[in-house]
Amino acid sequence: MKSIMKNTVVVALMFVTVASMANGPKGTFGKKASEVEKNLISVELDPVFKKKGGKLFMNLLNLDLEKVTIKVIDSEGRVLYRESYEGDLVIEKAFNFENAFRNEYTVLVVDNDKTFKEKIEVK
Repeated sequence: MKSIMKNTVVVALMFVTVASMANGPKGTFGKKASEVEKNLISVELDPVFKKKGGKLFMNLLNLDLEKVTIKVIDSEGRVLYRESYEGDLVIEKAFNFENAFRNEYTVLVVDNDKTFKEKIEVK
């Protein structure tokens, strides 16, 4: 019984020590934790494309809330679809190519100065 009580006190003391270091002054562990948080916040996020049959799904997390333009272009360079979003945190779009003409289509996502492409071929 005494060993259980002794181990419980040691674990509680270790927990309190670690908790105080995490919230402590800038010269301790707390400074390193905030640096890690800053690095996580500045992560660049690319759009996610997922193909299911003749459908293409696109998701983008727009943390900076800047203007994002989505275009669908055919193999001859004709713009078939264009839409812009500004101030939206999450941008989700689904494209249905199941009844489209045979062609190769490119979906472009322009986010600030970066352009992302995804191709889908309709046979």
